[in-house]
Amino acid sequence: MSIQVRNLTHIYGKGQPDSQLALENINFDIYDEEIVGIIGHTGSGKSTLLQHLNGLLKPEEGTIVVGNDEITAPNFPMRNIRKKVGLVFQYPEYQLFEETVALDIAFGPKNLGMPEDEIWDRIKEVLEMVDLDYDEVADKSPFELSGGQKRRVAIAGVLAMKPQVLILDEPTAGLDPKAHKSILEMIQRVHEKEKNIIIFVSHNMEDIANLSDKVMVMDCGKLVMVGTPKEIFAQRDRLNQIGLNVPPAADLIYKLKDAGIPMADGVVSMEEAEEELYNYLRKK
Repeated sequence: MSIQVRNLTHIYGKGQPDSQLALENINFDIYDEEIVGIIGHTGSGKSTLLQHLNGLLKPEEGTIVVGNDEITAPNFPMRNIRKKVGLVFQYPEYQLFEETVALDIAFGPKNLGMPEDEIWDRIKEVLEMVDLDYDEVADKSPFELSGGQKRRVAIAGVLAMKPQVLILDEPTAGLDPKAHKSILEMIQRVHEKEKNIIIFVSHNMEDIANLSDKVMVMDCGKLVMVGTPKEIFAQRDRLNQIGLNVPPAADLIYKLKDAGIPMADGVVSMEEAEEELYNYLRKK
């Protein structure tokens, strides 16, 4: 399974006086089992890009190939791609609507024509995957749950459709630190179990550094940088120019280097920063 995007361009309100170029000539590849983090300031085109990857938006120009399917081809049946690509919007808990947690999770699989017995097996499986107890929550109203639990239920509803690609738009937005950490751990667990592609947008550079195999940087509708977290966050000045920061650990190391203290390049995590500081102090 892979995703290939070539020459992708999108214009909102094309032909209108207030038309806006949202994406311009985007090109990238995502490979099997990769976790890809997307960063960029507000309005850079991140969410617009995500919505092209499962066919919610059609480009003005360019092609998107998911697996063996060119989803931008004329008359491509979008139902087919919705089985492969699951998109979780920002604040997905606002889209919960069924009477019970189980019915809410079942909604997507039912629409895809999944057999009834398979649906209920899948509900149990995905609730376990998102660390919720089936017996405890299945018959509850989703509106009785905490914010973090609602977020998990909303994600479970997408996982129930067995997507080979899971797209998450700001999955930890608005959560307290405990729920934030819990959602990140859940994402890692899902990836280990499902062996899927995960694409997520975040403004939290530490999350991007810790989770991603590959980082894509958007600016004004263009894809301006692609690389590993170490490669991307080694370019602090360029990131700063487009209004982005580096993770706290990398920022600390940069400040020490700016003060004339020799530190290694490529530090992005707190564990790496601690090791680098320990090695420096041990030599003193």
